[in-house]
Amino acid sequence: MHFSVLMSVYIKEKSQFLKESLNSVFNQTLPPDEVILVEDGPLTDELYSTINDFTEKHKELKIIPLKENHGLGYALNIGLKHCKYNLVARMDSDDICKPYRFEKEITFMHDHKDIDICSSWIDEFENDKKNVVSQRRIPETHEEIIRYAKFRCPVNHPTVVYKRDKIIQLGGYQDFPEDYYLWIKMIMNGCKFYNIQESLLFFRFSSDLYKRRGGWKYAKDDIRAQINFYKVGFLNKRELLYNASIRSTVRLIPVHIRAFIYKYMLRKRKIFK
Repeated sequence: MHFSVLMSVYIKEKSQFLKESLNSVFNQTLPPDEVILVEDGPLTDELYSTINDFTEKHKELKIIPLKENHGLGYALNIGLKHCKYNLVARMDSDDICKPYRFEKEITFMHDHKDIDICSSWIDEFENDKKNVVSQRRIPETHEEIIRYAKFRCPVNHPTVVYKRDKIIQLGGYQDFPEDYYLWIKMIMNGCKFYNIQESLLFFRFSSDLYKRRGGWKYAKDDIRAQINFYKVGFLNKRELLYNASIRSTVRLIPVHIRAFIYKYMLRKRKIFK
């Protein structure tokens, strides 16, 4: 069951977070055959030092340096071209895998050849992984996932395992938003989804995230994405108008109200059944 892990890191990442992330990748019950780490532009000395420490210890770690910062979608597309194996597990540079994540996901993909992409729930934590503040649960079956995708992102990107050839055939990641639009393209092209119904990853979360997820730029990006979902035939006009109005409202309301919605309305309730 050979597989690659695909990661990207940029200059604003903290070296300690990258260290914790890479440690969790290599300390797995089913270790990866290779880890592709894209350096998205110049990094800090601390990040370079951390990366050098890991390359000395792990021959599976392969570094792909980019001269300039291009953004996550671009970096992942470059990294995909360097992945040796068709099964690719995504990982973010500040999250922490649970030690059995790859074993569960890769075994599932190996046993279910008809599935093109799987992911899992995530535990969202602040500062320390023992301090889990919420859990993002997503639906299990392909049919449930399609219904859910009409209104919200149907997978947790940091936990996905997908077939590399399927992603490349569809043109890879786009700029808006780089993962959500890709999942919609996969659905529209007949790819089959599954979400494992347990958390396999600690997702680093901060109160500042609520601020970053607001504002006119986010609102415009959301509307642009919804229009593209409509253009490819995934949404009808009513769904487009509903999503655009709800999403833009959430982006523009005060931060404390947006935080309440994310923490107590979008995380605590199972709204996909």
